[in-house]
Amino acid sequence: MEIKLIKRKSKTTNRVSLSLEYYMGYTKTEEGKIKHNRKYETLEYYLIDPARTKADKDHNKVNLEMAEAVKAKRLLASQNKQYGFTVEYKIRTNLVEYIKGLIDQRKNSPGNYGNWDSSLKHLIAYAGHDTTFEGVDKAFVEGFKKYLAKDAKTKSNTNLSANSQSSYFLKLKAALNQAIEDGIIPHNPAQMVKPAKTEDTHREYLTLEELQRLVKEECKFPVLKQAFLFSCLTGMKWSDIQKLTWSEVQELDGHTRIVFRQKKTKGFEYLDISDQATRYLGERGEPNERVFVALKYSAWHNQALEKWCMKAGILKDITFHCGRHTFAVMQLNLGTEIYTVSKLLGHKELKTTQIYARILDEKKREAVNKIPDIE
Repeated sequence: MEIKLIKRKSKTTNRVSLSLEYYMGYTKTEEGKIKHNRKYETLEYYLIDPARTKADKDHNKVNLEMAEAVKAKRLLASQNKQYGFTVEYKIRTNLVEYIKGLIDQRKNSPGNYGNWDSSLKHLIAYAGHDTTFEGVDKAFVEGFKKYLAKDAKTKSNTNLSANSQSSYFLKLKAALNQAIEDGIIPHNPAQMVKPAKTEDTHREYLTLEELQRLVKEECKFPVLKQAFLFSCLTGMKWSDIQKLTWSEVQELDGHTRIVFRQKKTKGFEYLDISDQATRYLGERGEPNERVFVALKYSAWHNQALEKWCMKAGILKDITFHCGRHTFAVMQLNLGTEIYTVSKLLGHKELKTTQIYARILDEKKREAVNKIPDIE
């Protein structure tokens, strides 16, 4: 089979559409006439003709490269089929069932699991249960983005926030990226669609005084108290604490260092922790044994965390992830420079950490406004 990239100039606009022509040989009719077998695939990319500006030329270069990449993948698929390797893209795979499989892999990461699960529910509301990858194109993706912005509702029947819209859209995009790796689709139709623009959100945290009150109160699940306070003193995420083993807890020159691979980013982290945080690790176990053995995610544990905070007189909406926020704000408040805090949190970009610095700016504004009127 031959595959050619075809360009067709529009008669009414300056666009040049791009498509692939599949030539599959020919057959002869009973009358002896030759009938060529061709089929066409219209691509989502296009060129601008004439390309008068640098932006037009850059656009053409990128789109032509993308179209050539699709052609190369189609050729590879054709060759694999010819030589008996992994054959055609499994585009008839059910999209919902595929994403359910991805969600099952995230059960030990409560926040991430919840976001994926919510995203799937909205996707089902938008497209139903029977959508296959065959029907997922750029128009489908843009339709999902529009549905999230206009029609999707929260449990309390309000519109989704911009951050929720962006989060749910990016889950679909991530699923499509994984589908490429799994050989289901050749390219991601969400690649050229931008998610909703996010907004800064309030990050709840505990003050030092509130944290001290928590320490004095009992929690229904002692391991939950132990792990949460450890998060407040180290900034480690739930997912990394939950899977932490004793082999990742190392002693170095009289200090304790956690050497672990982040569950979210897959990157290795080297985190030196304080003696105070080390005490919350408890008694050392076997190398392959989890440090926080009985720690798990459930509605009971979430309620226990909430009741524990209420016993300490804390009425804030505290989740386990607030331990990480607490660590960040305390460090900045105590004068640790932001670059160091960023490294301690394992952030890839400094702008992620700057969100916590803005929290302190708000507190400073509140402080100066507390001065009573002097006139």
